[in-house]
Amino acid sequence: MPLQNRVDPFGAIHAVPERGLFMGNRGIIHDPDTRTLLKKRWALPTWIICACEFRNVRRAPMGRNRPGGKAGWTELFFLDEVTALAAGHRPCFFCRRERASDFVRRFGEAFDVPDPRAPMVDKRLHKERLAAGGRPPTISMQELGGLPDGTMVSDGGTAYALRDGKALRWSFAGYGGPVPFNRLAERPLRLLTAATSVSVLRRGYAPVWHSSADT
Repeated sequence: MPLQNRVDPFGAIHAVPERGLFMGNRGIIHDPDTRTLLKKRWALPTWIICACEFRNVRRAPMGRNRPGGKAGWTELFFLDEVTALAAGHRPCFFCRRERASDFVRRFGEAFDVPDPRAPMVDKRLHKERLAAGGRPPTISMQELGGLPDGTMVSDGGTAYALRDGKALRWSFAGYGGPVPFNRLAERPLRLLTAATSVSVLRRGYAPVWHSSADT
């Protein structure tokens, strides 16, 4: 049976077979004996996006991965980086240093911060994350057309990733066919990707997409 460690664009955590391209964490939020989640959904404001493979490190997901047999951070999985950004995460400086540095540099450009640091990003993101209590703002059709590629929006419980002027319907298995923006015109739309990350995307950060987005 799949572990409950797959994250959707709303930041909620599910138990589904699909794993995705990226791993990440929000601290220790599981019981290693039962390999189930605790009631809390984060243990610290640093939510990161990690590589699934790094320096041949092997971990037992939701197990005891710290010295002395203690529970290590809880492994979470995302379809792709676009999904992880929508869920409120940002690149990890340990296993994805180049990408993390690029993200933070563009954050500094977006907000006119001369010496940006990751904790500054985390502080802003934590106020905006849906899974941490943030409220997704509604967006108009005019605003939809002005959002950068890699942004995610929702139509009720359905999430879409924006790319090349179209909306790609999201699922744990991948993206569906492109939906023209005008088909969403009569629907109440909300912005899922945190405003901070949208600003970074506007500055040219290019997130990694699942291959299904190319079909």
